Amino acid sequence: MNDYHALRDYLMRHKQDEFVLSFEQIEEIIGAALPRAAHRASWWDSLRSPDIQMPQREACLAAGFVATRMPDGQSVRFRKKKSQRR
Repeated sequence: MNDYHALRDYLMRHKQDEFVLSFEQIEEIIGAALPRAAHRASWWDSLRSPDIQMPQREACLAAGFVATRMPDGQSVRFRKKKSQRR
């Protein structure tokens, strides 16, 4: 299993509210190849099956981001979660 703490740390340092990273960029950040499952949109879905722990999802949420695989199947959009305060 890959260590997604590096992705979490990268996201926490990122200043933009929304941006896209290619799978290659993510692999460079984590220092390992993404699993084949990463090509499925559901693997990145931050809101799907919250009771099942998935390290990539936990890393994104811990950094305050929601991840969505892009339609090209080769990149992921990271969008800062909306604040619960109003």
